[in-house]
Amino acid sequence: MEPKDPPIALFVRFLKFGCLAWGGPAAQIAMISRECVYEEGWVDEESFRKTLAVFQVLPGPEAHELCVYFGRLRGGKPGAFLAGLGFMLPGFLLMLGISILYVEVGLVQRFEGVFEGVQAAVGALVAMAIVRLGRKFITDVPLLLIAAASLALTLVAGLSFVLVLAVSGLAYWAWRARDRLPRAAGALSPFGPWLAGGMLAAITLPLIAMIFVEGLKAGLLTFGGAYTVIPFLQGVAVDHHHWLTNDEFLDGIALSGILPAPLIIFSTFVGYLAGGLAGSLAMTFGIFLPAFVLPIFFHRQLVAVAENPRIRPFLLGVAAGVIGLIAAVTLQILDEGIMGLPTLAIALASFAALYRFEAKLTVVAVILGAGLVGAIAL
Repeated sequence: MEPKDPPIALFVRFLKFGCLAWGGPAAQIAMISRECVYEEGWVDEESFRKTLAVFQVLPGPEAHELCVYFGRLRGGKPGAFLAGLGFMLPGFLLMLGISILYVEVGLVQRFEGVFEGVQAAVGALVAMAIVRLGRKFITDVPLLLIAAASLALTLVAGLSFVLVLAVSGLAYWAWRARDRLPRAAGALSPFGPWLAGGMLAAITLPLIAMIFVEGLKAGLLTFGGAYTVIPFLQGVAVDHHHWLTNDEFLDGIALSGILPAPLIIFSTFVGYLAGGLAGSLAMTFGIFLPAFVLPIFFHRQLVAVAENPRIRPFLLGVAAGVIGLIAAVTLQILDEGIMGLPTLAIALASFAALYRFEAKLTVVAVILGAGLVGAIAL
């Protein structure tokens, strides 16, 4: 039997990953795979690719889920929990500290030009996410049409996040299963609880409980990676509950871009502005809970679902719908963040840098550079 690692050793190893997790999902996954697959040989390359493919089409930040998966592999359920905790802890503590400074010290008022610059760069950052997700998931014309329809339904019809995703998934599933629709209908039954849970009407809850519930819904309904949480949290935290303004929301995304953490850690910022320290803990716990529970307790079932030829089209349709949602959010961000030629130039230069360079620290350099230009020119 393969030897297991002590839980504390796993925690320390993945804490190190968390301290070095700059550069977004691609850089984080490359770092984890280099050590766990190619240096340590915990799994072979083919098994790693299969596992990554599962996490890429299911809810949650895939880099964090990989850490939990490797922790489970080497240290059982305690190892899985400690590996995931170690990876997210540095980013959480840094984001919490920045959130406190943002509110208590008034960072925006002190550095207004800096934040105007980084907000322009955030539009470019999210636009680049569309390009990367499109390359990964838009593999045929129907998926492209679904993404375009998702964009239109969000901007023009104002449909809810969950409804758009459900329609997108069902549309592509129906297209792929058009010759066998009656038999294929039962294949979507595993998604009943997720869709029903997402469509439940809001109920009256104390503020902290509501923050946790919205975080949990985000963790369950954001398919295809960390960027997909942006339109969901913007809808619930800014448009529905009015916990923070859109400018504050964009500041949170920008600040997460300079931290060694999954981009989804900006949810800590959202939670803090919504409900203080308890709110930041509730939002972070809610949004990361599925990323712990699913790989620890349901990994085999998730693999079976993601590889099921009758269910996979639904997941791909949802991923295409997510791309349309992110495109809608990008247009809103650019509409609010571009306030003249200087901010337009910052956005264009940021996008060009992100498109041209894929180094680990490109995102950090772009955000810091945009802030510096904003401080000088705005």
